[in-house]
Amino acid sequence: MATAPDSPRPDVTDMFPVHQALRDSLGSAPQLVHGVSASDTERVELITNLYDNILDFLHVHHDGEEQLVFPVLRERCPDQLELLDLMASQHADVVGLLQRSADSLSAWAGGDATAQAGSASALGELAGRLDQHLGEEESLVLPLCAQHMSIEEWEALPGHAMGNFGGDKIWLVLGLIRQRMTQAQRDQMLAHMPPPAVEMWTTMGEQSYKKLMAAVGAPLG
Repeated sequence: MATAPDSPRPDVTDMFPVHQALRDSLGSAPQLVHGVSASDTERVELITNLYDNILDFLHVHHDGEEQLVFPVLRERCPDQLELLDLMASQHADVVGLLQRSADSLSAWAGGDATAQAGSASALGELAGRLDQHLGEEESLVLPLCAQHMSIEEWEALPGHAMGNFGGDKIWLVLGLIRQRMTQAQRDQMLAHMPPPAVEMWTTMGEQSYKKLMAAVGAPLG
């Protein structure tokens, strides 16, 4: 059922820090991966785990859109099916590059030194493809979300992502996003997070994020 034309609309600008976190972190990948000494097994583990988590973040982000956003827009925007088909095709391209990146990282983490170059190449190609996709999504799809989705429908996205995240560092995702938010957006994020998530972030997550970024030794972006 379409939302009433005079009902409150979601603030879709909260998607921009999410997208920028993905752009920045993946855009930094080739340099970070190439910079690891083949004999530094501790740093290999650090960087591969970092990008394992970022790739899972990308996976749940796209999964949320495919489950919670695109079906709604297909129903309410029948004149935009060509655009939505394009977005679906781009998602499929990204999934293929994501899997290639994950496989290369797994091989590298498992001791295959030759997979280091493959990891850098795959992550770099993913970053380039994703940047194009996110730009089109921001300019063409987010306005449709603001016009045709309810606040409740839009606000289901963060909960879906947190509930389905398969990595071991959810605080990394929160930190990457919060770093790119305004203070008002950070305050609003905490106000809408469930109490256990707020406690996790304030008691250990924020400090764990800062410690990890210091260990990485270079800004992601």
